[in-house]
Amino acid sequence: MPDQDELVLIYGTRAVIEAIRSGSVFERVYLQQGLVNPLMRELRQELQNANIHYQMVPQEKLNRMIRGNHQGVVAYQSPLEYANVSDCVSNAFQSGKPPLFLILDRITDTRNLGAIARTAECAGVDALIVPSRGSALINGDAIKTSAGALNHLPVCREDNLKDTIDFLKESGIRVVACTEKGRALSREVDFSMPLAIIMGSEENGVSSEYMKRCDEAIKLPMAGNVSSYNVSVATGMVLYEVMCQRKPS
Repeated sequence: MPDQDELVLIYGTRAVIEAIRSGSVFERVYLQQGLVNPLMRELRQELQNANIHYQMVPQEKLNRMIRGNHQGVVAYQSPLEYANVSDCVSNAFQSGKPPLFLILDRITDTRNLGAIARTAECAGVDALIVPSRGSALINGDAIKTSAGALNHLPVCREDNLKDTIDFLKESGIRVVACTEKGRALSREVDFSMPLAIIMGSEENGVSSEYMKRCDEAIKLPMAGNVSSYNVSVATGMVLYEVMCQRKPS
């Protein structure tokens, strides 16, 4: 199980239904496989109406999460309220400076995510964009590692990053993947235009399906024998290059 530190845990079908209706934001929702009853059908309809992703899991997994009568439902509420990517794009263009977005493709380490958020906020990133599935939890540990930056930096959680990338491009934002497979070095690329940078997972880098949608793939200079930098370090390096290029003369 991922670290659930400081997330609010609720369980029981009716309790989760009422939390959804109250507008609560969820990090994870787990439903028991094979459990069918009118209240469970009502819950699944509420989840669908609110566009909340849920995962079907065996009863044994729920039993490990909570010893109480979970009724086949366990959920973790988020400490953050997520932002709308369309609003963030609009706000960024109205700010008077070139928009800068950071897309995280399956960053699964909570502390890496927190460190990246801290750097992003310091570098003037307009919003952090993460997938709704396959990403680290944004919990108390992530907020602590970010030194509170996650309380100031808008975070957009998207169900389909492919559609999000397409939307950014249609909005006039150049999408660049940072990967060891890139052709151009970061210092050779013009970062002065509206920009979104994709940073890939710790294990596999940027997904090929996102690479196909990018306008360009860039790489960082390296002199050692290890194949790649830690993703939070790499993020800091590329954002520093962006800041240097955009610094007023």
